[in-house]
Amino acid sequence: MSDNLYDLFRSRFPADRGRSFIETGDGRAYAYADLEAISGRYARLLAELGVAKGDRVAVQVEKSPEAVFLYLACLRAGAIYLPLNTAYTRAEIEYFLTDAEPRVFVCPPGQEEGFAATAAKAGVAHVLTLGPDGGGTLSEGAAGLAPEFPTVAASASDLAAILYTSGTTGRSKGAMMSHANLASNALTLHRYWGWRPEDVLLHALPIFHTHGLFVATNCVLLNGTAMLFLPKFDIDEVFRLLPRASVMMGVPTFYTRMLGDSRLDRAAAAHMRLFISGSAPLLADTHREFQQRTGHAILERYGMTETGMLTSNPLDGERIPGTVGFPLPGVELRVADPETARVLGPEEIGVIEVKGPNVFGGYWRMPEKTRAEFRPDGFFITGDVGKVDARGYVHIVGRAKDLVICGGYNVYPKEVETVIDALDGVVESAVVGVPHPDFGEAVVAVVLRRPGRGDVTEAGVIAACKEQLANYKVPKRVFFTEELPRNTMGKVQKNLLREEHRDLFA
Repeated sequence: MSDNLYDLFRSRFPADRGRSFIETGDGRAYAYADLEAISGRYARLLAELGVAKGDRVAVQVEKSPEAVFLYLACLRAGAIYLPLNTAYTRAEIEYFLTDAEPRVFVCPPGQEEGFAATAAKAGVAHVLTLGPDGGGTLSEGAAGLAPEFPTVAASASDLAAILYTSGTTGRSKGAMMSHANLASNALTLHRYWGWRPEDVLLHALPIFHTHGLFVATNCVLLNGTAMLFLPKFDIDEVFRLLPRASVMMGVPTFYTRMLGDSRLDRAAAAHMRLFISGSAPLLADTHREFQQRTGHAILERYGMTETGMLTSNPLDGERIPGTVGFPLPGVELRVADPETARVLGPEEIGVIEVKGPNVFGGYWRMPEKTRAEFRPDGFFITGDVGKVDARGYVHIVGRAKDLVICGGYNVYPKEVETVIDALDGVVESAVVGVPHPDFGEAVVAVVLRRPGRGDVTEAGVIAACKEQLANYKVPKRVFFTEELPRNTMGKVQKNLLREEHRDLFA
C-alpha cells in the first residue's frame, strides 16, 4: 500500500471526473479528468527527463492551473516538489539551486537563457518553462505524451516537498515535508473546518507557500470539489466571485481591503460559509468590524512552513479576536521558558513548542540546525512567543527574535502594539527594538494613521502608552508611515524597520 499523497487525493476525487476542479478568472475551466490527464503527461515528461524517486524539481513560476498540475505530477513521479517565491532574485535562486541540486528547474518563458549558467553551475540537468497561460516548454514537451502514468509508490516518511523559509535573518533553510506530514495536516483541516460536498473555494493566494498550496489547494483536492482561481487578490474579482463561493482563505490584508470597499455587506457575503485568515496576525479590530459588516466571524489559525497548521479557532464555538484558537487534533502544544526550557502554565508567556504528525523531519542538509531546533523529547521550538490562556486559546505575542530587551527587562512588541492599535485614529503599529547606549535596546514604534488623522502625534502615543504600560515598555520614539513593509504573505517585515532606525540613538 503506497502512502503517496497523490493516491490519497485520487481516492477523494469525484466519481464523475467531468466535475469542475479549477475555473480561472478569465474563464478557463479544468475538470478532474483534465487534472489526471495533464498531471499524468507532466509526470511522464519528468520521468523521460530522468527524474527518479527522491529527485528535486524546483519551480519558480507565476500562479496558474498548470502549476498546480506540475505539483501533482511531481507527487505522481515520486519527485520532491520545491516551490520558490516568485519575488526571489536571480542571486537567491542560485543559492536554492546550489543547495537543493534539483534535476529540473521550471521558470517563466523568456527567462531560461538567463538561468542557464546558474543552472549549469548547480548541476541542474534541465531548465523548462511554464507561463501563466499554461504555455512553455514544459507543456509543449508533455503535449504528445500518453496521459496514463502509474503513481510511484512512496512510504509515509518519503519527502514530498522542500519549502525554504523566507531567510530574512540569515541563510534560508529548506524544511523537509514528508507525504505523511502533508497528508495528516490536510486530513485534519478538512475535518476540523467542516468541508462539505458543495463547497467552492475562492483562491486568491500565491501557491509557492504553505497557505495557498498545502492548506487551500490540498483541502480542495481532498474534498473533490472546485476552486475559483485568481492569479492574485483583485478586489473587483473577489466581489464578482463571492456569490459563487462558500469558503475563502486569505491573509489579513485581503480582509482590510474588503473592509475598505463599500460593497462589503451581509448581502455580498450571504453565500459564504467560512472566511479563514492566516500567515500574519489579524488585528482584533479587523475581526470585529468584519463581523459587524458581514455577520461572519473570520476564523483565524496559526501555522508555520515547518509544520503546516498547528492551531485554529473553532468552526463551531467562539472565535475570539486576537487569538489563534486551540491546538488542532493530534498536535501537542506547550509554552516553555526560552532559557531553561521549563514548561510554563496558563497565561505565562514563553516560546511555543509543538509536536505532531504534521511537524517536519528537519532542515535539508542542515543536521546541526535541525538538532538545535528540537528538544530531546521531540518537540519543535517554533521561535514564536505566546501563551495559552485559562480557556485553552493560544495567543501569539510575537517572534522570539523580535523580543526587545530594554534595561534588562523583556518587552514583547505585541503588548505595546495592542495599546497603540486601540488608539483612535490608528490603523496599525509595529514595535521594534533598536540599539541604545544606556538601555541596550530601546522600544521604537512605527505607526500607520487613518487618513486625515494628523492629530495622532508622537507625544500623544507616548502619553497613552505611559498610562497603560510600565515605563520600560513605553516607546522612546514614535514614527509615522504611509505603509508598513510587508512580505508577500502580509507579514510586517520588522527586520527592515530595525535596520531603518538602527542608528537612531547612536
